[in-house]
Amino acid sequence: MSVKSSVTKASSATIASSATIASSAGTASVAGTASSVAEATRAAVQEFIAARVAGDTGRLVALFADEVDWMLAENPGVPWIRPRSTAAECAAQFQELMEYTVPEDARASVDTFLVDGTDAVLMGHLSGTVRATGKSFEGPFALRLTVEDGRITRHHLYENSLSIAEACAP
Repeated sequence: MSVKSSVTKASSATIASSATIASSAGTASVAGTASSVAEATRAAVQEFIAARVAGDTGRLVALFADEVDWMLAENPGVPWIRPRSTAAECAAQFQELMEYTVPEDARASVDTFLVDGTDAVLMGHLSGTVRATGKSFEGPFALRLTVEDGRITRHHLYENSLSIAEACAP
């Protein structure tokens, strides 16, 4: 999986959130606290991306909280899409994805990375090939993550599930 965009640029959501907090509270310390929360969220999400790119399941398990609010539209025709709720189950999704798809064909580009406090949203494009059928899938995605105490507590992925289901169909 390749990530094309720079994930270190400041987001307008972070800047706007910090400015709003600073003006309504009237103190730099509140803005500084909001900024440090956003910075910690950004760092955890960057670590998540690096672990996914490296295929480091152990690091992914450590990044997910013990209980995770995992959401990915149910898709009975896609074997790697299923309910998950623990750190190990969430990290295992990457391994399952690699089992059912051709790793060399997997691509994901991130063109938007927004952070506001404990929440982050990544948007971009993904594509791949299903190993069993040889069919390809592609489409846009949005991933909403929430980071609390340095661990991912929410993982909501929105993707082109029709394209993926069609690629899995014989």
